[in-house]
Amino acid sequence: LHSSILVPYHGWRISHRTHHQNHGHVEKDESWHPLPERLYKSLDFMTRKLRFTMPFPLLAFPLYLFARSPGKSGSHFNPGSDLFQPTEKNDIITSTASWLAMVGVLAGLTFLMGPVPMLKLYGVPYLVFVAWLDMVTYLHHHGHEDKLPWYRGKEWSYLRGGLTTLDRDYGWINNIHHDIGTHVIHHLFPQIPHYHLIEATEAAKPVLGKYYKEPKNSGALPWHLFRVLAQSLKQDHYVSHTGDVVYYQAESKTSTSAQKSD
Repeated sequence: LHSSILVPYHGWRISHRTHHQNHGHVEKDESWHPLPERLYKSLDFMTRKLRFTMPFPLLAFPLYLFARSPGKSGSHFNPGSDLFQPTEKNDIITSTASWLAMVGVLAGLTFLMGPVPMLKLYGVPYLVFVAWLDMVTYLHHHGHEDKLPWYRGKEWSYLRGGLTTLDRDYGWINNIHHDIGTHVIHHLFPQIPHYHLIEATEAAKPVLGKYYKEPKNSGALPWHLFRVLAQSLKQDHYVSHTGDVVYYQAESKTSTSAQKSD
């Protein structure tokens, strides 16, 4: 089923498991993890533009599947990638073969129907899916005004990492999402089925107290989240490469201009 949207199921399943096991960890998290300052400043101007300038971050998912994030190596398609254990090799081969079969189906349909009809029927919906997935995933772990900590070493724990996630309100899209906007409880207790996430969140709020951030209420559509996304991409560039509790920092305009002139 995942192959129909060009996602290698087992590769994604395993990397998503890694994300849940290491949420909020600077180096070990797998999903939109922060860049340490040294790595950020080693990136060329164009790479930074693609990472932090709209709309390019909303098209990152296919690239992530092939090459992961800056500072990490491997691929979701390669059974020898350091993402996977040797015992998972056959699973990766299976999902990669299924992905290739889907690519073959799409190529055949493009030959029969023509590129323009296929772009309308599959290409555009696929890009909408990718953009929305990137946006939702990013926003559950970033928010400039929320000043979320990231952890290393002994300061990290599963509970602390889980509490760096954010709930978001998507308006009428909440039901389509199976209420994944209740993301904090999903990370703390991933075994809870989606149809109990809302009631579990309400039960957890008194226990979490000040550590739970109530999401801003959305209208029918969550237009306000585009502003939140744009602000975070503009201000949340890197974290210090030292320290066990770190926060996002913004690159100064002076250093940006200097690198561009280089």
